[in-house]
Amino acid sequence: MFLLETPRLLLRPFRDGDAATFAAYRSDPLVARYQGWDAPYPLELATAFVTSMMQVEPGRPGAWFQAAIERRADGAMLGDCAFQVLADEPRQAQVGATLAREHQRQGVAAEAVARLVDHLFDDLGLHRVIGVCDLENQASRRLLERLGFHLEGVFRENVWFKGAWGSECLYATLRRDRAAPR
Repeated sequence: MFLLETPRLLLRPFRDGDAATFAAYRSDPLVARYQGWDAPYPLELATAFVTSMMQVEPGRPGAWFQAAIERRADGAMLGDCAFQVLADEPRQAQVGATLAREHQRQGVAAEAVARLVDHLFDDLGLHRVIGVCDLENQASRRLLERLGFHLEGVFRENVWFKGAWGSECLYATLRRDRAAPR
């Protein structure tokens, strides 16, 4: 079973009771701004998504796996983080994270994503991990940079996103980068 721990957090599979919290933070327009869904995010859709995630095998190439980020102190769900081992190159993965607004700017995303990256390198033996974010999403860009990811490219107006052309940044880190000073 997938379960990763940090001093403050548990990264765990979704459970049936997570749908309402998941729908609530996905319904926040500021949380959804740079994400691939629209707010409000209906509870029925959240329930179906949580159910589908409970069927995904973590690390199966091509499949996104999202894990709930839970605060260890009280069991509160703060958001989620995800990874996808790439189907066409299973020694690489992509990561992402979403937090409820009230839990942002507290180091939660950095702690969760750092632990997830450690898992991908140490437990799954991957070579490279990437993060893709909107060019305007400064918080995500700073997070990836703090975690030692390197900006590899900017894709100008490469995606039709929420009614307009958007630009994305590609960041990556290699297993060997973790030993280098940041």
